[in-house]
Amino acid sequence: MGALVLAYALSPVDLIPDFIPVLGILDDLILLPLGLYLTVQLIPDPVLEEAREKAESEEKLETRPNWLVGSFIIVCWLLAAGVVAYWSVT
Repeated sequence: MGALVLAYALSPVDLIPDFIPVLGILDDLILLPLGLYLTVQLIPDPVLEEAREKAESEEKLETRPNWLVGSFIIVCWLLAAGVVAYWSVT
């Protein structure tokens, strides 16, 4: 069931095409959450309980902000903004 929901979500072919106003998006808003709900309901309780226990028992990774990467990204955006500003002025 999960594979079918994933295939429908990623498929370019829709049950109702998205260019039809309201109905095109509405079918996705109804079918995808319903499919996910049904998929979770079909998982046997012992399997779901074991997965939840395993997720809770896993050690949480402590991460700290990586200022070097953040600074690099900000510098890239500032350079891009500078290039666009220079290009628009000249």
